[in-house]
Amino acid sequence: MKTLIFYLLPRYLRFDKTQPFISITALLAFFGVGIGVMVLCVAMAIMNGMTKEFERKLSIMNYPLSIYSTTYEGVDDNILQALKTHFPQFLFSPYLRYQAVGKIGNTMSAAMVFGVDMQAESQLNAVVKKAFTSQNNSNAAFEKNIESFMQKEFSILVGKSMEENFGLESGDKLDLFFTQLEPSGFSYTPINKRFNVAGFFESGLRAYDEAYVYTNLSALQKIRHLDEGIYDGIHIYTPNPMQDIHSIADFLNTQFPSRAGVEGWWQQNGNFFSALELEKRALFIVLMLIIVMAALNIISSLLMVVMNRRKEIALLLSLGASKNEIKSIFFWVGNTIGLSGIALGIILTGVAMYVLDTFPIISLPADVYGSSKLPLDLSLIDFSLAILGAICIVCLSSYYPAKKASLVDTLQVLRNE
Repeated sequence: MKTLIFYLLPRYLRFDKTQPFISITALLAFFGVGIGVMVLCVAMAIMNGMTKEFERKLSIMNYPLSIYSTTYEGVDDNILQALKTHFPQFLFSPYLRYQAVGKIGNTMSAAMVFGVDMQAESQLNAVVKKAFTSQNNSNAAFEKNIESFMQKEFSILVGKSMEENFGLESGDKLDLFFTQLEPSGFSYTPINKRFNVAGFFESGLRAYDEAYVYTNLSALQKIRHLDEGIYDGIHIYTPNPMQDIHSIADFLNTQFPSRAGVEGWWQQNGNFFSALELEKRALFIVLMLIIVMAALNIISSLLMVVMNRRKEIALLLSLGASKNEIKSIFFWVGNTIGLSGIALGIILTGVAMYVLDTFPIISLPADVYGSSKLPLDLSLIDFSLAILGAICIVCLSSYYPAKKASLVDTLQVLRNE
C-alpha cells in the first residue's frame, strides 16, 4: 500500500500541462495555507507581546502585591514588622494615599498623591528608582538624591505627562488642594499645600504619568493628621506574586484576622486582561478562517484531480487496488499540499518576526502603548494550537475528495471509456 502511494503521489502532484488550472489551484492552496499560518502566528505573537508589555508596566505601577486595610484603623507598624519578620525574602513599602488637585496659574489637574518611604519605595519601584538615578548610575549619587528628597519633607516626584501639562521644571513649586476640608471663617475650605518639585518619573503609560504623585510619608501624615506608623496599605515585591499571595493571605488571616487583606496587580486590572484575552481568542478564530478558505482550494483541486483521473482510478481498482488504498492516495495528495503550506507558513513566520523585531517597520505611540517598538512574543501554546488547527483543517479538507475517489464505479467508467 505504501509503495503504491509513494509511486503515484509525485505523479499526481506534478504540473499537468494539459490541465494547468488544476495545478494552479493546488499552488493557490499551498500559498494560501502558508500565508494563513504566518498571519495567524504573527498576530498571536503581537497580541502576546502587547499583553506582556502591559503586564510589565502595570505590575510596576500597581505593584505585584498590595496589603490593604479591611477596617477604619488602617494598617499599622505591627503588621508591617510581622510581615518583614515572617517573609524576609520580600520587599515592603508602606504607603498613604490621598486625592488632590494640582494647580499652577489657571491650569488644574487631578492627582493621586502617594506618601511613601522613598528609600523603601525605590527598591520596589523601578520607575521611581530611575527618577533618582543620575546619568553616571553611581550609587553615591543615587543615595544623595534620595536623601535630599527625604530631607525636604514637602518634596514631590511627578510624572512626565504632568510635567508637560504644567510646564514644570525641577525646583518649581506646585500647589496641591486636598479633598479634606478645614473650617475657615463661615465656610469650609480644602487643605492647600505648596510642594517643591524634586524630580520626574516616566512609566510609559500616560494614565499614570499624569495622575500619580509621590511625596514623603511624613508629609501626608501631617496633612491627614495621622499618627506615625499608620498606613493605608503596604506594597510588596515578590518575583512570584501569583504563588506567594496565598501564603501572605494565610498569614494575615492567622495573625491579624479581619484587619488586612492582600490583592495582586492582576486582580486590580482583571477586567482589562479579560478583555485582552477575549480579543485574542476572537482574533484566533477569525484568522483561522484564512486557513479554512485556503483549504477550500485543496478540496476543489483534489476534486478536479479525481474527475481527471477517473479512468486511472478504475484501472487501479480493476487490477486489485482496494478502495482504502485509493482513498489513502488522494488523502495524502491533499495532505502533501496542505502540510507543505504549513511548513512554508512556519518559515514565513520566522522571517516576518525577525524583520518586525529588527527593523522599525511599525512604530507605536509610546504614550498610548507604553512602547514605541512593536512587542513580539509567540508562546509555544499559541504556536502549537495554530499548527494543530491548520493540520486538522488540511486533513478534513483532504478527506472528502479522497472519499469520492474511492467511490468511483469501475464498470461504468471502463464501459464509457
